[in-house]
Amino acid sequence: MIENNPLAPNQEFDWDAFEKGTSFTSVSRESLEEAYDKTLNTVKDKEVIEGTVIAMNKREVVVNIGFKSDGIVSMNEFRYDPDLKVGDKVEVYVENQEDKKGQLILSHKKARATRSWDRVNAALENNEIIKGFVKCRTKGGMIVDIFGIEAFLPGSQIDVKPIRDYDVFVGKTMEFKVVKINQEFKNVVVSHKALIEAELEQQKKEIIAKLEKGQVLEGTVKNITSYGVFIDLGGVDGLIHITDLSWGRVSDPKEVVELDQKLNVVILDFDDDKKRIALGLKQLTPHPWDALDENMKVGDKVSGRVVVMADYGAFIEIAPGVEGLIHVSEMSWSQHLRSAQDFMKVGDVVDAVILTLDRDERKMSLGIKQLKEDPWATIESKYAVGSRHEAKVRNFTNFGVFVEIEEGVDGLIHISDLSWTKKIKHPSEFTQLGTNIEVVVLEIDKENRRLSLGHKQMEENPWDVFETIFTVGSVHEGTIVETMDKGAVVSLPYGVEGFATPKHLVKEDGTNAQADEKIEFKVIEFNKEAKRIILSHSRIHEDEAKGGSEEARPAAKKASGKKAAKEEENAQPKMEKTTLGDIDALAALKEQLDSKK
Repeated sequence: MIENNPLAPNQEFDWDAFEKGTSFTSVSRESLEEAYDKTLNTVKDKEVIEGTVIAMNKREVVVNIGFKSDGIVSMNEFRYDPDLKVGDKVEVYVENQEDKKGQLILSHKKARATRSWDRVNAALENNEIIKGFVKCRTKGGMIVDIFGIEAFLPGSQIDVKPIRDYDVFVGKTMEFKVVKINQEFKNVVVSHKALIEAELEQQKKEIIAKLEKGQVLEGTVKNITSYGVFIDLGGVDGLIHITDLSWGRVSDPKEVVELDQKLNVVILDFDDDKKRIALGLKQLTPHPWDALDENMKVGDKVSGRVVVMADYGAFIEIAPGVEGLIHVSEMSWSQHLRSAQDFMKVGDVVDAVILTLDRDERKMSLGIKQLKEDPWATIESKYAVGSRHEAKVRNFTNFGVFVEIEEGVDGLIHISDLSWTKKIKHPSEFTQLGTNIEVVVLEIDKENRRLSLGHKQMEENPWDVFETIFTVGSVHEGTIVETMDKGAVVSLPYGVEGFATPKHLVKEDGTNAQADEKIEFKVIEFNKEAKRIILSHSRIHEDEAKGGSEEARPAAKKASGKKAAKEEENAQPKMEKTTLGDIDALAALKEQLDSKK
């Protein structure tokens, strides 16, 4: 039989805690909390500590810093590191140990910024290669995230070759070197180009050491300018001058090559330091003159494009690299000096005839006028002496007018052959440049390719009629049109002019006749060959006063009259050149007058 001996309850047992679900005494609770706290890191706000990535998704990264709860960091703060994975050690900045939800709030960006300047300065001092994230493009370069600091990457420091599209680098993580820091303004400049320059410098030395004239290398078109093309030979740049791109003329290098194009080039020359390398492209192909048709000869007809214009002629490219010169004198049968631009312009396709061909000197002269018949070949039949034509006034000289009947057929109208009646001092008084004038062929000079022409010969010689009208002693009304020291020019009927010396201009009242005055004049000399009429107004009232004409005067008076006439002749301005025929005709006229005495 079991003895019924109930146990007494423990007086120290906390029945209230038991009811609440906690079976620890106050002493044991404090000791347990103390022991638990010792297992956790001591964390303070605004402190940077190292944590471990324990989980991550597209939006957040969970980081364990050894605290009683894990912290959350936005994935955006790790954009610079696309290789981030679970287990990586990262630095974080404690923003708040416990927010309203009891969550530990961390920031990786602020942690990086806190220590970034120390790291950036250390990277510059140690020439360290660091990684950075290209955030965006800016004026003159790119913005790069380095340890949370926005650094500047100049466009010239992206690569060793010029960059045409900066946008392709945005969003990429690349390696850089810190090249400059401005501590005052907190500015950082980085370079990607510096990483590859050392390697390229070594390659450059190797290439330069092996350079030889005539060597053929492969290169890449790096840059195109108006004067040539820069070629990257693998760290060494060379220039193909525009004249060495093609055997033909090149106005723009882009017609021949394009950027990033790979091509073979030949080394033409370089300086002693081999810093300037001259390259050639056309030298890799045979010269076009060497491939020119062997059967081509002088007299053959060719066709080509005008590539260069000059005042003296035009260069025609009949094949790539093969040019011929058409001198302006070979463009027209005309003898007038003209510019080549009057006949053609750059880009025109023209037909021509080979005039000279020198394969050794690689020169060729061409002509286009030879495609037309020479007008002087049939000049006698087409422009026979006495035939009448219309011509264009081309030029003036003091002695006449140069005219062109047709292209290549020129002639001269002497000033004396312009008018039967007018005394012309200069051809510009009679006609104008560019106007048409009717002419008669007087003489043909085929050897010098010139025609002697006349205009007045289009009409009959009026002096045959004037001889019967303006007889010596006859009186006519005239108008003084011009006065001078030696006398006056008088306009007579029928468009003819005469001349009176000063003493023959004295009126009956003793005054001298003035310009534009209309009075009567007596003819005291008429010379048809010299086309000269000598007049006198004073002789009219003198003869009336003496009651007789000049023919009734005594011989002594008449002799005195001859002397006066001689003085009048000397006083008259010479408007036309006196010939021996004129002198003979004057002598015959004087003999005729003497016989009448």
